[in-house]
Amino acid sequence: MKKSVLGTITLLSVLALAACGNGGTSSSDGGNDATQTEDITGLPIEVENDEDTVEAGTLEVGVVMDTQFQGLFLTEFYKDNYDAQFMLPSNESLFLTDSDFKIVDGGAANLELDPDNNTATVTLRDNLKWSDGEDVTAEDVIFSYEVIGHADYAGIRYDDNFTNIVGMEEYNAGNAETISGITAEDDKTVTIQYKEVHPGMLQAGGGVYSSALPKHTFEGIEVADMESSDALRKNPVVFGPYYMTNIVPGESVEYVPNEYYYDGQPPLDKLVFRSVTSAASVEAMNSKQYDLLLSMPTDTYPNYKEIDGYQVLGRPEQAYTYLGFKLGKWEDGKVAYDENSKMADKSLRQAMGYALDNNAVGERFYNGLRSNGTTLIPPVFGSLHDETLEGYTLDLDKANQLLDDAGYEDVDGDGIREDKDGNPLTINFASMAGGETAQPLADYYVQQWKEIGLNVEYTTGRLIDFQAFYDKLENDDPEIDVYQGAWGTGSDPSPTGLYGPNSAFNYTRFESDENTELLAAIDSTDSFDDAKRKEAFDAWQAYAADEAFVIPTLYRNELLPISNRVKDFTWAYDADHNPWATVSVTAEAR
Repeated sequence: MKKSVLGTITLLSVLALAACGNGGTSSSDGGNDATQTEDITGLPIEVENDEDTVEAGTLEVGVVMDTQFQGLFLTEFYKDNYDAQFMLPSNESLFLTDSDFKIVDGGAANLELDPDNNTATVTLRDNLKWSDGEDVTAEDVIFSYEVIGHADYAGIRYDDNFTNIVGMEEYNAGNAETISGITAEDDKTVTIQYKEVHPGMLQAGGGVYSSALPKHTFEGIEVADMESSDALRKNPVVFGPYYMTNIVPGESVEYVPNEYYYDGQPPLDKLVFRSVTSAASVEAMNSKQYDLLLSMPTDTYPNYKEIDGYQVLGRPEQAYTYLGFKLGKWEDGKVAYDENSKMADKSLRQAMGYALDNNAVGERFYNGLRSNGTTLIPPVFGSLHDETLEGYTLDLDKANQLLDDAGYEDVDGDGIREDKDGNPLTINFASMAGGETAQPLADYYVQQWKEIGLNVEYTTGRLIDFQAFYDKLENDDPEIDVYQGAWGTGSDPSPTGLYGPNSAFNYTRFESDENTELLAAIDSTDSFDDAKRKEAFDAWQAYAADEAFVIPTLYRNELLPISNRVKDFTWAYDADHNPWATVSVTAEAR
């Protein structure tokens, strides 16, 4: 999954985009016994604790997940929200951001954007060091570009933001040993020459890459071997407030303070992050196992909102859940749209959207803490979210009419529609496993699609583990026609990184000239004018809603249970510091 008023430096604001897990538990009938509607506007955004800090305390954090983390603990390599959660105390963006998620001075580095000359200049702090004591240098900044742009790079960061750099495509093709558009001016300054500079580059994660990679720790390691190397898997070197010292693969991570952290050594003696299943998360609170629980399910909020010894923080989430329709493949580093794919008729896709009552899902499964998604730009982005679009709401008559008009008829009278040629139509649906809500929610979708005469079956016959699910999406498994996923949007509202023709994250593999042109308008120099930028965002949102290659289903709010012994921690997007650098505890035990 990207954040901040006078500048937060949280990982997810930095680290561009991340796939979200499904997550959540509820009663076995698929709903929540306590279906009262909750309102997070009354929840605090930071802890309230006036007690004195305990010297050399230990903070224990549970990360709620129903799978194992991959352990790709550097920004260049991580691929999902679970790894991102474990990276929060250790990995930090180069840039500080404000309440509009725009980059401001004062972080690990400053950014100067020059639209007239199409350049960006990154200036590192003089006192910025790696956790092993080595200086963070211009060469480390350049090294991250060289790794991501390398032909053997196995990650998912190489996209339009990188091909926009002068000389990057030649380097990626193996026709140049260096990236001609990137220059080290001195040990702490890098200038990047772009083909075009756009306003999204002023956002965290919006075009100017916001991390550095310790070149000295990867010395002698080929790019193709980096994902399996100890420099990534066992001993990641970072410049955040803590660094990892003991990684138990898939289970837990221990951290100690980075004595070289540029903003002073953090107060805690140690942090411990452990994975905890969604089914065990409430009991973990009851037994006081953790100080914080990240990615806590919202569907069980009534079961933990008043547990003694905890506060619950709340905020809108930079994320949305969606239905995606597989419409092609990823070939030669770009989207190859197939106009003859099973789901290519947008009337079919629209009908499936109109078959669902997402507001009821938000009420029934999530106690009102999720609501119907209307566009692919969530409301957290303020005026760039088009409030005039209604999205897809339950309308079975309209869904049936769309299918009738498109030629999907029930030829043999069995209540199930055939395709346009009169042949049997089976639509394969992939959805993630995760807690007790996942299955009944997916069953609801299948049931509703049957109501409009569509035969929808589960890919593999069952729900799919998180890691396997995204592996299938990335590799364009032919057994997937439609899937339910979720995106953490990051702090850059531009949708190009998710839906552009050169984005590996474009899992639907939808591409059209109009889509590309509308995305280009969002990221054009004309959009430095706020009115034109708003106009460009609105035009793309309307187009995406009509094409329905992706249908947003739910906007999300998130909750963070936090022990009463925790002090100096904020969850606000407008925080002026890294909360993991200041958090402390005021008692020896919970």
